[in-house]
Amino acid sequence: MADAVLIAAQAGRALAEAARRAGLRPYVADLFGDSDTRALAEAYRQLPGRFGTGPAADATLAALDDLAALAGNPVGLILGSGFEDAPDLIARLSARHRLIGASAGTVAALKDPVAFAALCARLGVPHPAVAAAPPADPAGWLVKRIGGSGGSHIRPATRSPAPAGHYLQARVPGRPHALNVLADGRTIRVLAVTEQWCAPSPIRPFRYAGALARGAGESPALPAHVVQAVAAGTERIVAATGLRGLASADLLVDGTEWWLTEINPRPGATLDVLDRRGTPLLAAHIAACLGTMPEPGPHPAGAAAAQICYADRELAPVPDLDWPDCVRDRPCPGSAVRRDAPLCTVLAEGADRAEVLALLETRTAHLRAVCAAKKTHPEEAPS
Repeated sequence: MADAVLIAAQAGRALAEAARRAGLRPYVADLFGDSDTRALAEAYRQLPGRFGTGPAADATLAALDDLAALAGNPVGLILGSGFEDAPDLIARLSARHRLIGASAGTVAALKDPVAFAALCARLGVPHPAVAAAPPADPAGWLVKRIGGSGGSHIRPATRSPAPAGHYLQARVPGRPHALNVLADGRTIRVLAVTEQWCAPSPIRPFRYAGALARGAGESPALPAHVVQAVAAGTERIVAATGLRGLASADLLVDGTEWWLTEINPRPGATLDVLDRRGTPLLAAHIAACLGTMPEPGPHPAGAAAAQICYADRELAPVPDLDWPDCVRDRPCPGSAVRRDAPLCTVLAEGADRAEVLALLETRTAHLRAVCAAKKTHPEEAPS
């Protein structure tokens, strides 16, 4: 059907919700099968696998073929996180379904660490050095998984060789930000600069936690000349690789110096934060991928943020909770969430950055308390 869209991702809820905002009917395949994802989807198929690893190719192909048959004549297929290390699978998917997003060749060019570092050097974009061999002094280096997402795969380097499928990247100073853009294969339209932060655990010191977009009336997150330089560099990369659709450029910024650490060639974790304009972001994504750069509308007046709440204890089974309206990615009652795995996503909107961050912390703390009480006294209803 003409208003149906296929979605595949590690976690497909944000894309499904964005599809509904754009007037589309999502047919979703993902790893989690959260209750709100299932409620949003016209049809759903759960994929095997584990968060932070690549998708199982044959299962993904079969699930999307099944969903496409149910959808009839979908607009196309939109991929979320989890496919960055699988350009061959992207190519197989695009041979069966109309791909709306970065091509397999674009993803391969952006996610090959050596090729991407060379591209940045050629285009004059600051980028941390990369290496394959163990460094003499590992203190200044990180080990990253090729095509990894979410930060959980990043570790401090040691004198040992990097594991297969990993590479070394030099440490650089600065605070994490992202330039969120819409690309049409040649040019970009800047949507926002988002601040990002980590939720470190003992074995995952760089685990992604959340992102915040300031309101139109606030002081900007980064100096204008830094944003202009990053946007110019990102546009050169887009033109060189043919990147289309929603994407983000991850940065570390230290005063006036900045380094582009990677390009995420897909709609990302900031969909919940940024999809507050006149033009729904997924509609803009589709238009840009089909060759028409839309006008997304003015920047929202207030601030917004989304934060992953990781389980601080194992929840098995997950209790039947009356989830607050600010919570997304709600695990189904009776499912299992391992300790340190993503439990849900907490959203907040407010007048400014300070109000939103305070709301996030209050809501996350309350949610943890409710989960702990429900686990200890399962017969008691949460307040």
